[in-house]
Amino acid sequence: MSQLERLTGAILEAAFVEVEASGRHVHLTKADALALFGHGLTEDRPLSQPGQYVCRERVTLIGPQGRLEHVAVLGPERPASQVEISRTDARTLGVRAPVRLSGDTKGTPGIRLAGDRGEVALSEGVLIARRHIHMTPQAAARYGVGEGDEVRVRCLSARPLVLEGVAVRVSGQFANRVHIDYDEANACGHQKGDLGVILRG
Repeated sequence: MSQLERLTGAILEAAFVEVEASGRHVHLTKADALALFGHGLTEDRPLSQPGQYVCRERVTLIGPQGRLEHVAVLGPERPASQVEISRTDARTLGVRAPVRLSGDTKGTPGIRLAGDRGEVALSEGVLIARRHIHMTPQAAARYGVGEGDEVRVRCLSARPLVLEGVAVRVSGQFANRVHIDYDEANACGHQKGDLGVILRG
């Protein structure tokens, strides 16, 4: 990479943040993976967040009113299983899923998961992921924000809009990305590679 390319990349990273659409997906414990597939999770391809990946395995979500098939499983395995869906998905399944940050599953509804080797009934864990931004500590310092703060993000997409109340998550293990669900992505005409601008005040 040339010096000009490095400089251009640094300028873009300082001025913009990539906006990613996150589709419905499931996080599983090792025990639930074994019950569903007869083995642990197997990596298919990496995601933008370091250490995270899409698995080869797929599950079916079975709700009181409907089902969604071929739902992606993300790795690595987690301490608690969790299902992240959109509001549209929640209506299809017939579940009253709240908007929460990943991991905040207390009091959320449960659901049945079906794999190619078995089924698992979750007593809780279904949520609509709150829009959020992953930030490195360096990026958070540059914007003067910290873990748990909120920012606004202007999506520079086909149907530009400003996202309010975007939760800030900070870690040295993160790559700088805004994550929205497919309902939000459709609202702003999102396409892969679209950028956003973090707004102050």
